[in-house]
Amino acid sequence: MIKVGDNVPDGVLSEFIDVETEGCALGPNKFNVAELAKGKKIAVFGLPGAFTPTCSAKHVPGYRDHVADFKAKGVDEIWCVSVNDAFVMGAWAKDQKTAGKVRMFGDGSAVWAKALGLDADFSAFGMGIRMQRFSMVLDNGMVKNLNIEAPGKFEVSNAETMLAQV
Repeated sequence: MIKVGDNVPDGVLSEFIDVETEGCALGPNKFNVAELAKGKKIAVFGLPGAFTPTCSAKHVPGYRDHVADFKAKGVDEIWCVSVNDAFVMGAWAKDQKTAGKVRMFGDGSAVWAKALGLDADFSAFGMGIRMQRFSMVLDNGMVKNLNIEAPGKFEVSNAETMLAQV
């Protein structure tokens, strides 16, 4: 399992791009985690699934609503990562109004979740392999802070806890 002081494992995450720009085509785009993290301070939070109750009502809104506070503390980007495909994450981004605030990344096959050691089996709930709820700060790809929730909890991965640690 990933821990403070580790370099974040390499992986590929997908993001739905709804406005084409140079280097980013319209639709799902794949991004290399190590490349994206290079030279940046990033607040990352992972959660079990898009459109799920706690994730939609508390987790994403907390980070979305505190973007200015994170920027004031030197955070370059905020990432939300879930074991969903880029299309679902793109639809959820629209629903949560995260454009320009929180990058919504899909880890569709849980490859990165497994590389982090933060995968969880939600088969009992009909969801298959998902990501544990967590938050971390990456500084140039190194884990500076890490908060992993106990199963069924939402106590330490919220935006307010992360802001106190940045």
